[in-house]
Amino acid sequence: MPTKTPRQFFRPLAIGAPEPWRELPLRLERMIHFVPPHLEKVRAKVGELAGQVDIVLGNLEDAIPVDAKQAARDGFIMMAKAVDFGATGLWTRVNALNSPWFLDDITAIMAEIGGKLDVVMVPKVEGPWDIHYVDQLLAQFEARHQLSKPILIHAILETAEGVKNVETIATASPRMHGMSLGPADLAASRAMKTTRVGGGHPDYKVIADPSPDGGARAVAQQDLWHYTLAKMVDACAAAGLKPFYGPFGDFADEAACEAQFRNAFLLGCAGAWTLHPSQIAIAKRVFSPDPGEVAFARRILEAMPDGSGAVMIDGKMQDDATWKQAKVIVDLARQVAGRDPALAERYGL
Repeated sequence: MPTKTPRQFFRPLAIGAPEPWRELPLRLERMIHFVPPHLEKVRAKVGELAGQVDIVLGNLEDAIPVDAKQAARDGFIMMAKAVDFGATGLWTRVNALNSPWFLDDITAIMAEIGGKLDVVMVPKVEGPWDIHYVDQLLAQFEARHQLSKPILIHAILETAEGVKNVETIATASPRMHGMSLGPADLAASRAMKTTRVGGGHPDYKVIADPSPDGGARAVAQQDLWHYTLAKMVDACAAAGLKPFYGPFGDFADEAACEAQFRNAFLLGCAGAWTLHPSQIAIAKRVFSPDPGEVAFARRILEAMPDGSGAVMIDGKMQDDATWKQAKVIVDLARQVAGRDPALAERYGL
C-alpha cells in the first residue's frame, strides 16, 4: 500500500484543522474506565469518579441497547459539559463504522464537546482504510468547529483481519494513540470455542508427559490471548503508540482479573479497561510499578548516570540494556507520583 512521505504525513487533512501531534501527550493512562452514559444515576457520579481514574470513557457501542443509542450520545455530551475532568482524560467509544449511528455520534460530539474530547475509540478496526476515514472526518470537524487541539484515535483489535493488519493500522495516521485487545468479538471472529470475555480457559492447557510410575500429570492452563497481545504490543512499540489490555468480564473473579492485567503490564501494556468499580483498584495496583522495583531501578540509574559501561549491584551485572529497563520503570513511577501522593512517598519521589 502506498504511504505518505514524512513531510506530508503530519499535514492537517482539512484547511483550518490543527496540526497533528508529533509526540503523544504525556499522560498517565493505567485504566480506561467505561461509563454507560444513558444511565442518569451513573452520570451523576462521574464528577467524583474523575478524581479516581486516569481516563473516563463514555461508551456508545456494545453494552448500550439499540433503543438507548440516542440517550447514550446525549448523555455523554451532557456529562462532558457538566464535569471538569482536569488531568483525567475524556474519551468516547463510538459505534462501529458500518453501523447506522457512527456518523451521528461524531457529528454531535464534535459540535458540542469536541474541545474537551481527547480520544475517539474506534471499534472493530480491520485495516488502515478505517483509520484513514476517521482521520479525514475528524479533521473536517476540527476545522468546522475551529478546534485548536487535535483529537486522537484509539483502535480496538477485535477481528481476525484487524490482527492480521495490525502493523499498518498502527502507522496509518499521526492521530493514532494506541490499541486495545477486544477478546470477545475477536473470539467470535476466529470461531474460538469460548464465551468468556478475556482471561484464560480451563481447557486451553498443556499437560506433562506420563510418568513411569503412573502418577498424576502436571497440568498448566495457558493464555488464549498471549500471541495476539504480544503482536499488538510490538506494533504499538514500533510506531510509538500505547497498547492496552481490553475488558475482563468476570467481575467476581478479582484474582484472575489481576493476573490477566499483570501479564499485560509485564508484556508492555500501559493499562487496561475497567468495566466495574472493583477493577479500578486492581488496575491502579498492577499498572503502577512496585516500589521495590522502583528503588532498585533508581540504584541502577544512579550507578550509571550516562547509561554506559557496566556495574555490579547486589552481585548482578548491570549494563546499558538494564539501564534502559530501569529508566522505563523510573519514568513510569514519576508519572504515577504526579497523580498519586501516597505512591510518590513510597517511591521516594
